[in-house]
Amino acid sequence: MESGIKVQDIMKKKVFSLDINTPIYEVAKLMKEKDIGSVIIIDGNEAKGIITERDLVRKIVAYKVSFSTPAKDIMSSPLIVIHPDIDLIGAVKIMNKNNIRRLVVINDEEELVGIITENDVLGLLPSLIDLLEEKLAERL
Repeated sequence: MESGIKVQDIMKKKVFSLDINTPIYEVAKLMKEKDIGSVIIIDGNEAKGIITERDLVRKIVAYKVSFSTPAKDIMSSPLIVIHPDIDLIGAVKIMNKNNIRRLVVINDEEELVGIITENDVLGLLPSLIDLLEEKLAERL
């Protein structure tokens, strides 16, 4: 079943990224300054991993990792990525299957073009329910 809503329709296009060797205190500082829940970690132009608020708690605070540690040492990797043309229902299935809250969106050239989060999907939930009800009624 498809929703007719594509990932590109709801993804955030402004994605914050930092180099793979950036100290994690800079990652945390950026997250606080921009009021964001994650930062994509890149090597050159290629997205290699993600650091989330949860990573900061679980990998830094809990294990007393130094704040000067490079991002590559605590990032979640490999990234699970999707294409912007994927249907929203497909994206949700990928998130559920992999037990993740964020999906990085890359284009055909494997460039970082966006991110979709669990909250983005939840914001659309009432519309999705209406749409699914309509599709179900069409089948009956």
